[in-house]
Amino acid sequence: MKRVAASLAAVLLALAAAGCGDDGAEPGAPEGATLVLDFRPNAVHAGIYAAKHEGFFEDEGVELTIREPSSTSDAASLLEAGRADFAVMDINDFGIARDRSADLVAIAAIVQRPLASVIAGDRNEVRTPADLGGKTVGVTGVPSDDAVLDTVLASGGLAPDSVERIGIGFNAVSALAAGRIDAATAFWNAEGVELRQLGVPTREFRVDEFGAPRYPELLLVARSPSAEGEHALVDSVIRSLTSGYELLGDDPADALDDLLAEVPGLDRSSQTAQLEALNSSHAFTAGDSVATPELDRESVASWRRWAQLNGLLGG
Repeated sequence: MKRVAASLAAVLLALAAAGCGDDGAEPGAPEGATLVLDFRPNAVHAGIYAAKHEGFFEDEGVELTIREPSSTSDAASLLEAGRADFAVMDINDFGIARDRSADLVAIAAIVQRPLASVIAGDRNEVRTPADLGGKTVGVTGVPSDDAVLDTVLASGGLAPDSVERIGIGFNAVSALAAGRIDAATAFWNAEGVELRQLGVPTREFRVDEFGAPRYPELLLVARSPSAEGEHALVDSVIRSLTSGYELLGDDPADALDDLLAEVPGLDRSSQTAQLEALNSSHAFTAGDSVATPELDRESVASWRRWAQLNGLLGG
C-alpha cells in the first residue's frame, strides 16, 4: 500500500539530525540508515514497521535497517559513536543524556503520551493512590521510576517514604501475579496488558492522570547535524514516518499486520491487545485525533519542568 507522505511544515524541538549514510553510494542509490529501538519490537513501534513494510522509506530513497538494542543504554552510545543514525529513546533517558552534554537532538515522537504508571495487583485493596501508603512497591532501578512513583504518591497526599521500595528489575508481571509485592512501576501498555490477560485484578495509576503532564514517552533521536545531506536524510525519514502513522491511524489492523510481517516471532493476540490499549488511550495522537510523529514543543517543555522538579534533570 503505497501512499504519498504528508510533509511536516517544521520539526519542532530539533531542526535536523545526523546520519552516517553511505558516502560512496552511486547516484540515485538508496541511502543506508540504521535505527536502534529502545526495546524489543512491539506495538508502540507499529508506525515505524508500517512505514518499512509498506515501502515508505524506500519511496524516500532510504534503505532503513532496524536493530534491537542489547540493553536500554545502547541508544545514546551508538548514536554518539556514529554506529547508528537514529534511535528510539525514552524521553527521560534522552534528557539525562542531554544533561551530560550528549550532542543529540529529538526529531519526532514515537508515542505522544506517557506510558509509565504505578500498577497495583489488587484493585479492591488499592482504589486510590492514597491506598498505596504502607505498601510494598517494586521498582526497576531506572532513574525515572522514583519520579513516577513519587508523583503518583503525591497525588494521593503521600510522601515518598510512605511506601517500601523493592528492586525487582523488569519482573513486574511475575512479581505482581505471584503477590510478592503490592504494586510496581510499569508500563500500562505492556505489563498492564499482560497482567489483565493473566487475570490479575490490577488497578493502574497512569502518571499523566495523577500529577504529571502529558508528554511524549518515546522520541526518535539522532546526533546534531553537521552536513546538508544529513538534513535531507532526516527529512526523508520524517516523511516516511508520517505516512506510517497515517496508515496506523486509518487502519490499525493493517499496521499490525505490517509489524507482524516484519517481526514474525511476535504473538498476534498480545500485540493486538497492546495496540488496542494504545489506540483507545490516544497514545499516537498529539493535540488532535490524528496519529502523527510530530513533536510538540510545549509538551516537551512541560515534561522538562516535571523532570527538573522530580530530580531527573538539573535545574
